[in-house]
Amino acid sequence: MMMMNSRSCICVSAMKPSCRLLISFRRSSLFGFSPPSSGKLLTNSSKLQCRKIESRSIRSGIRCRRIALDRKAFCDSDSISWGGGGSSVLRGRGSRGSRGRGVLVVPRVASDFRNHSNSSLDSHVNDNKSFESLFVKPLVFKEVGKTEEIPKWESGKGREDAKFGNVDVRSETEESEAEKEAWKLLRGAVVNYCGFPVGTVAANDPGEKQTLNYDQVFIRDFVPSAYAFLLDGEGEIVRNFLLHTLQLQSWEKTVDCHSPGPGLMPASFKVKSVPLEGNDGSFEEILDADFGESAIGRVSPVDSGLWWIILLRAYGKLTGDYALQERIDVQTGIKLILKLCLADGFDMFPTLLVTDGSCMIDRRMGIHGHPLEIQALFYSALRCSREMLIVNDVTKNLVAAVNNRLSALSFHIREYYWVDIKKINEIYRYKTEEYSADATNKFNIYPEQIPTWLVDWIPNKGGYFIGNLQPAHMDFRFFTLGNLWAVISSLGNQEQNEGVMALIEEKWDDLVANMPLKICFPALEVEEWRIITGSDPKNTPWSYHNGGSWPCLLWQFTLACIKMGKLELAKKAVAVAEKRLKEDDWPEYYDTRSGRFVGKQSRLYQTWTIAGFLASKKLIEQPEKASLLFWQEDYQLLETCVCGLTKSSGRKNNKCSRFTPPIS
Repeated sequence: MMMMNSRSCICVSAMKPSCRLLISFRRSSLFGFSPPSSGKLLTNSSKLQCRKIESRSIRSGIRCRRIALDRKAFCDSDSISWGGGGSSVLRGRGSRGSRGRGVLVVPRVASDFRNHSNSSLDSHVNDNKSFESLFVKPLVFKEVGKTEEIPKWESGKGREDAKFGNVDVRSETEESEAEKEAWKLLRGAVVNYCGFPVGTVAANDPGEKQTLNYDQVFIRDFVPSAYAFLLDGEGEIVRNFLLHTLQLQSWEKTVDCHSPGPGLMPASFKVKSVPLEGNDGSFEEILDADFGESAIGRVSPVDSGLWWIILLRAYGKLTGDYALQERIDVQTGIKLILKLCLADGFDMFPTLLVTDGSCMIDRRMGIHGHPLEIQALFYSALRCSREMLIVNDVTKNLVAAVNNRLSALSFHIREYYWVDIKKINEIYRYKTEEYSADATNKFNIYPEQIPTWLVDWIPNKGGYFIGNLQPAHMDFRFFTLGNLWAVISSLGNQEQNEGVMALIEEKWDDLVANMPLKICFPALEVEEWRIITGSDPKNTPWSYHNGGSWPCLLWQFTLACIKMGKLELAKKAVAVAEKRLKEDDWPEYYDTRSGRFVGKQSRLYQTWTIAGFLASKKLIEQPEKASLLFWQEDYQLLETCVCGLTKSSGRKNNKCSRFTPPIS
């Protein structure tokens, strides 16, 4: 990581003694001027008296300075720790406490970007097709004690009985013992930065001596926590998380002399307290991010940026705070992520090409190439971006690129990833070595690749999207997360979405059994396990990512069920989980084919297990809010699509072959 000099000033207005400002800036001319080196501030209002404090160089532009000064002079609240301890943790459900007006910098990343013209900023992004890169390192002016208003609402109170689809849902205000404990644990896992909540740790197991990286805030792990908080009427922690991770995106990232694109989001971050020079007890809090340089296998988290975009949309939908999406720094963050995903390359397919371990399955499991999980999240993020991007002359090329990729990606997945008994029989009769633009077996799949377990396992009704597709290779394993997000985002068509849910219901004993849900099915065993996983001792058959049961998938299953009008199926799965999770101390995953045993290396009090359960309960209580979080088929996109098939036909102005108008 490159080291960057930074300088901070504590400023007290001479005209308004009660107003305390802490201004932090870099040596940057982003707004047309460079910060003065003498410690004086440019201002047209009151005259400010500043005392400059030198600090050691750190790599992050996000930090919180706490100075050992007179508390009475600089702080109006005791809610902020002034000692030299680590990051504080918010505890107790519903207890927010008072907001300290202490000497804090960027407690909620209240960037002033929105108040500046976006012409100079956007001119560097999406210029023609290249979407030029831009680092976002905002100059922050934070008036401590004055916070932005975040829309709030009461969850589950005063709400009439709701009717969703064909299912009547009655308001449920009585919480079970499992829910009460889960909320207590979730709030106990909240991490504070500069006195404000910014995320939740991955696990908070009191019996585990080695924390490894489970004490960090992971992007993908926080998503179910965010949904639980949002559905419970709390948006502050999600807003803070989105803005802080956005600033981490702008870090200069280097691994072995190579730097990835500036749009890469971190896999995780941790709040650290760093003492300042001298013996006066001064220290600062910094966010230490991991972009994959410390991860097992050194794999960059491809899904982090996709989850960030999905969560950004969900935050706006559930809070009504759409102003966050419109901020220039947020718009730029979206564009930088899209720049990485839409970059031109050698690939002939619209799917994203990734390495093994670049998503939730973060160990070697044979998913390198074009795994379904990444494609489904990619499609969801594209649909989110299409809704949130501000369309103007600068962004119109980017929006067009998003529309084109959405169309091509949905066609590719629906046409080539979908299998049911009819499709498998078709593959069984494939001819190989076809050299033609009109070949039926376009990927030269050998019929012998059809595994023996699939022949008897595939039901007569229903189907699913396979795990991966490459030339001469189809991964026929069922991957739950990818299939669920294909349903949630309408990556599949209506018939395919219904087929996925029908298959899960038909194969309940294989995919749910004693604990929802299998991360993939079936497990790799014997020689397949040895060759594909490299004899990974953690991914033994029916354990961890190799066929383990992961309760954190429950909220996504619930969301898919509500969309497809199968609320009772979601309730059934939640009931199965609720019987065991509290008793088993909320484990990360379960082992064995039927999910009977707690995982052999499973962490207890795993946060996304807890949050996934709570989010599922909230979605069942409020299915009308679930409708804000999924997508229906975009017929306008299909109608205006000009895909390769219609082009090759030689006819002009044809609608996409997939387009079937909705039944009125």
